[in-house]
Amino acid sequence: MLLSVLPSVDEVLKSPDGTRWLSTFRRKRVLQAIRSTLEAKRALLLNGRSAEFNPDLLANDIEKTIHELSAFSLTPVINATGIVIHTNLGRAILSEKVLENVLAVSSGYSNLEYDLESGKRGKRHTHTTRLLKEITGAEDALIVNNNAAAVLLCLNTLATGREVVVSRGELVEIGGSFRVPDVMAAGNALLREVGTTNKTHLRDYIHAINEHTGLLLKVHQSNYKIIGFTDEVKIEELVSLGRRHQIPVMYDLGSGCLLDLKPYGIYSEPSVKEIVKAGVDVVSFSGDKLLGGPQGGIIAGRKEYLDKIRRNPLARAVRADKLAIAAFEATFMAYIDEENAIEEIPTLHMLVESPATIRSRANKIASALRRVVKDVQIEVIPDSSKAGGGSLPEVEFPTFAVSIRPVRISVNELETRLRKGITPVIARIKDDSLLLDARTIQKKELGCLVTAVVTSLSAA
Repeated sequence: MLLSVLPSVDEVLKSPDGTRWLSTFRRKRVLQAIRSTLEAKRALLLNGRSAEFNPDLLANDIEKTIHELSAFSLTPVINATGIVIHTNLGRAILSEKVLENVLAVSSGYSNLEYDLESGKRGKRHTHTTRLLKEITGAEDALIVNNNAAAVLLCLNTLATGREVVVSRGELVEIGGSFRVPDVMAAGNALLREVGTTNKTHLRDYIHAINEHTGLLLKVHQSNYKIIGFTDEVKIEELVSLGRRHQIPVMYDLGSGCLLDLKPYGIYSEPSVKEIVKAGVDVVSFSGDKLLGGPQGGIIAGRKEYLDKIRRNPLARAVRADKLAIAAFEATFMAYIDEENAIEEIPTLHMLVESPATIRSRANKIASALRRVVKDVQIEVIPDSSKAGGGSLPEVEFPTFAVSIRPVRISVNELETRLRKGITPVIARIKDDSLLLDARTIQKKELGCLVTAVVTSLSAA
């Protein structure tokens, strides 16, 4: 009978291959792979396609299926796009020191909410507050799970049921159709927009203030810029207005830069320290953008407002977990010395890395490829990188990329093969070439990258 060539599930399990699979993989996955593979082969035979069935390759097909079923969905990829803070690729890379601290804290018990000095229950935020106060100059600080949560928590605490005055030109929308007006509504605050899209004056805020005003809000346009005939109210003016009317002033910085980037030629991003020094009552910003840490939202400012925010029941719902706190504490440690931060924090290092260094890395990749692959046009070309993650939208960073023009396959097919490879490589296509931007390619990834490209070019 035709189907007799197929072994039973039990026979496969007891075979040398089956024994090996069971010693390496979970039994459930092995059984799933054997059954699904045998079912597929059975269907081939019943449909008269016996010529497509090779019994010698059965074990290989089963093992391939086992690997597919056992693979993690969330997996490392090589970012060759040149976009440093790539939202779809996990944003900021954490440094080795940060990872060491996360491993140390998470591989055993920790004093997350235990005061070792008194032997009593402690507060989880104390592990990062001291460093944040030192770095930002703020009276107090709190970490939650992302900046959207930070804004929501602040609005719900300081302006619930009251009006929040904000410029129409600052009603931003970020990724996933997430809009500032929607956050206000969720926080039970009432939007009072003033000014126009391109121009807002101090008098607009003055005319909007009334007995229902709970907060003056400024939102940094971190993911877009309006140029031309524009005007906005300086934060110092807004702070002065808030003081006169005894209304708190909040600044949603978004990207959250802890360093002054002007020495590196970046003038469009205010630092958190600058904003705190200007007298803002509350400032919120992301931890995984320009700051270069894990996902999180940071609230800093005057203690009287932070105390209120911390007491809000929502604060527990959006609090950071121990892994984020461990990662943040190690990240903030790097900021104690600004020069050290540039070297230690991958995001900052990639943003300010010299074009010459990037070109050298691109040349190494190109040379390694030329030694192995033939009939492919490979060259190193100048190009530009972006910060990404809704940060520094108008800044282009000079870079160098490896340009690959395949002959036997299309450039689109090469991009697909790289993306679907064992070590996925995310690249971009420009002018009929596949570009590997060396700015975002890590030194430790060079070998895997070259192997992935060679494999993709030589695959049938």
